[in-house]
Amino acid sequence: MSTVTVNSELKKESFKLMGIEMKFFIPMTIIVIGAMYLGALPKGMLGAFPLLMILGCIFNEIGNRTPIIKDYFGGGPIVAIFASAALITYRVIPESAEGIIASFMKGEGFLNFYIAALITGSILGMNRNLLIKASLRYLPVIIGGVTCSILLTGVVGSLLGYGFTQAVFYIAVPIMGGGMGAGAVPLAQIFGDAMQKDPAELLSMMVPAVALGNAVAIVMGGLLNKLGKRNKGLSGDGKLLKGEEVKVETEEEFIPLTAEVLGRGLLFATSFFILGSILAKFIALHPYALMILSVAAVKALGLIPREYEQCAAHWFAFIMKNFTPALLVGIGVAYTSLDAVISAFTPIYLILIVTTLVGAVLGSAIIGHFFGFYAIEGAITAGLCMANMGGTGDVAVLSASKRMELMPFAQISSRIGGAFMLILTTFLIRLFL
Repeated sequence: MSTVTVNSELKKESFKLMGIEMKFFIPMTIIVIGAMYLGALPKGMLGAFPLLMILGCIFNEIGNRTPIIKDYFGGGPIVAIFASAALITYRVIPESAEGIIASFMKGEGFLNFYIAALITGSILGMNRNLLIKASLRYLPVIIGGVTCSILLTGVVGSLLGYGFTQAVFYIAVPIMGGGMGAGAVPLAQIFGDAMQKDPAELLSMMVPAVALGNAVAIVMGGLLNKLGKRNKGLSGDGKLLKGEEVKVETEEEFIPLTAEVLGRGLLFATSFFILGSILAKFIALHPYALMILSVAAVKALGLIPREYEQCAAHWFAFIMKNFTPALLVGIGVAYTSLDAVISAFTPIYLILIVTTLVGAVLGSAIIGHFFGFYAIEGAITAGLCMANMGGTGDVAVLSASKRMELMPFAQISSRIGGAFMLILTTFLIRLFL
């Protein structure tokens, strides 16, 4: 009996958040939350980092321990996003703290900083032959998901009395368009010019679809992860191509993790991001897309020694492990409108949004199968990551599906796939209007 008592006491004492014992974590939480309500939270990353990390850690733990949510809805990521969005909607978080977080995410570029680490580290950390092989097959899988999504949504919209054209243009196309800035905003302009309507009016009709589509994509990411665990034949457990496990260099020894290695990784990640921004001045593509192409080209041509590639991979792992929950809270605060989601919540509208996502998943999974992709990974990257809100949605969907290593392909969907959607929309307008 005494042994059982000792063991139970050790288990209680061993509970930690972020690897920190509660006797230290709780006082730090009180200090940070107290500063937030007293208006003493410093501006910039000095105030945003501890607040986001503490909230993200707590929400992530709640989500990962709540039975139905952790099993079917992605666990921590979806709780972190929507719980933090609810804190803003119901004014639990003061406006001053909201401003600090929003500025940190957008103006000070925390999201870009995070994505730069993910793209650079995940691409440079990949097997070179695998990257080339997968990329050549990827675009047809995206097209398959988009085609199935648009046709299925149009047909269901027609059957429900919503209208084929309206379902396609106001629901399916905005959702599959690559987010807000690179998707809904230019799409509204294209529609406005063709229909002789105010783009702002059209945008207000598209925003709820994009927001709800992003939410459904996150949920479906968690469900697909669950499906993959039950049906091993459909899932590569984070590997995109069938047979990838044979080709990956499993015997490779990574360089030791040191502070200097992380510093090198940081420099490579941010330098590639700046290169993408420079190229965007001359090429009409999003900087993320150009960054992906630049890193992929450098990787494919073998221009960087493997030692430096591993530095970037170590930096990617460090950022993903420590800052993902914090980033998800930032997404909920700065990019997620709970009011927009709630106001658009009508049965037919919701059915059509779910139909759009189902079509994207089915189309990309089926076409992906014929091109040698695992169904789950193909559906997540070429399907759900086409249907979410760009970079923020990619992080949320991949986190919910526990496949963050697929970020390069998710970004191809969001950026290059988004550019493809603008071209496709121009064609569809000429066809139907």
